[in-house]
Amino acid sequence: MTLRFAYNTNGAANHRLDDALELIAEAGYDGVALTLDIHHLDPFAEEWAREAERVASRLERLGLGSVIETGARFLLDPKHKHEPTLVTADATARARRVGFLKRAIDIGAILKSEAVSFWAGVPKPGVDPDAARVWLRAGLSEVAAYAAEQGVVPCLEPEPGMLIETLDDYAALAVPGLSLALDTGHCLVTGEREPSAAVAEFADRIGTVAIEDMARGVHVHLPFGEGDMDVPGVLDALEAIHFDRLVCVELSRESHRADVMIPQALAYLRDCRRGGPDLPPLDTTIRETPVR
Repeated sequence: MTLRFAYNTNGAANHRLDDALELIAEAGYDGVALTLDIHHLDPFAEEWAREAERVASRLERLGLGSVIETGARFLLDPKHKHEPTLVTADATARARRVGFLKRAIDIGAILKSEAVSFWAGVPKPGVDPDAARVWLRAGLSEVAAYAAEQGVVPCLEPEPGMLIETLDDYAALAVPGLSLALDTGHCLVTGEREPSAAVAEFADRIGTVAIEDMARGVHVHLPFGEGDMDVPGVLDALEAIHFDRLVCVELSRESHRADVMIPQALAYLRDCRRGGPDLPPLDTTIRETPVR
């Protein structure tokens, strides 16, 4: 297998960042999808640039590449999850999101990350969708232009329930310089395409890929083997297009057992096309109810 795999730190939220990076490297991953958060390289900390330099050095020592993720829940607003967004009616609030994404791009440049991923957001009730698309295009154009100046690849992730939730929504934006962050599981949620078909169709626009298991129509990130994802098919499709960027495992609801899931997920990915993984069953008695 020629694919390179990373693990998203939003699935190691109960670990210090350095400890999470150590676990990811020890398991044999090629990189990390770093979700910037209050405890994982806080982009609003006073010494954010110095911390980014330190993390960059640590990644280099561990031999890990990186992708920057920006989906932290309460990073910008402690009272409202994921707010403000690029489709918030308040222009000042939208500017805060744009500023955050620019900061994420600055960090990506310091870390020499392969991409910076972000999403559109959910318009509040009463917001005109056409107006929201105008705000979104303006924000995305500003962010994409800034990323080009910094030599960073900006990627928009279609997210179920958001203004941009399908690959066709992404394509219709046609923002210059804006690549696609393809979460293969989201294709199963929206039912728009089979994940492997999405890989083939958007091959020339994919900047980063997330993979996990997921049940059709249900937006819950699941460990491999617990949903409907044809994981071998997706991996075959990525190899067929000679995808050489990081393929990021996103198990955002598994932080309570990251020590188990980090190595097990990679073992599954390596073994699933060799007749099925020979992995011990998880101790389901320690499963916790996922928290959105």
